[in-house]
Amino acid sequence: MKLTVQVKLLPTPVQAAALEETLHACNQAATWVSSVAFEKDIKRNFALREHTYTKVKDRWGLGAQAAQHVSKKTCDAYRTLRANLRAGNLGKASFKRYRRAVEKPIALRLEGAQPYHDRMLSWRDAEHTVSIWTLSGRMKNVAFTAAPEHLARLALYRKGESDLLYRDGMWFLTVTREVPEAELSTRVTQFLGIDLRIVNIATTSDGQTMAGRRLNRGRLRERTLRHPDRGRGPSSDR
Repeated sequence: MKLTVQVKLLPTPVQAAALEETLHACNQAATWVSSVAFEKDIKRNFALREHTYTKVKDRWGLGAQAAQHVSKKTCDAYRTLRANLRAGNLGKASFKRYRRAVEKPIALRLEGAQPYHDRMLSWRDAEHTVSIWTLSGRMKNVAFTAAPEHLARLALYRKGESDLLYRDGMWFLTVTREVPEAELSTRVTQFLGIDLRIVNIATTSDGQTMAGRRLNRGRLRERTLRHPDRGRGPSSDR
């Protein structure tokens, strides 16, 4: 199963400036890639990469892995848009919100999360530092912190994609790890069936009945309190 661990980066001012420059460049490139995808109606990753990969590397100075991820995350953005349109989350086709979403290319936020391949990061668990690719080259010894259990999982399971993100003035890496599912330590030999009913809350296959008398008394009291004729006596209409 996939497990997500979030670590907080503690960069120096110089390191933070390099991270900001890199994140902005990736999202500027992604916005341009989005315009190409919109104009040529190409929303598939490999097909879109043929039209954008070289220019993204030359114009914004991105490395090979970063340029590929820019294309992929742009396609993911259009895939999410299509899913929202199908689900009706943007209203009907005649709605302004719907038209605004489909009549122009998607623009990515400058501080939107940027995916990082595992080869773009080098973790030093004992020192709690990470080396991370930036436009200025490898930024080494970027300190990080996390909950103890997250640090332990990070050290055990090495491979996986990460997302660099900036939120509320802080830097984070959201790390995805593939964790093997734990095997059951005991074999299940007995089962219990539960039948949910109307009169009784539940009846189990071994003969126990949960009547819910206490719950029913509470419901009756609430229904009585809500009744419009509550408290009216014989002479109340005189």
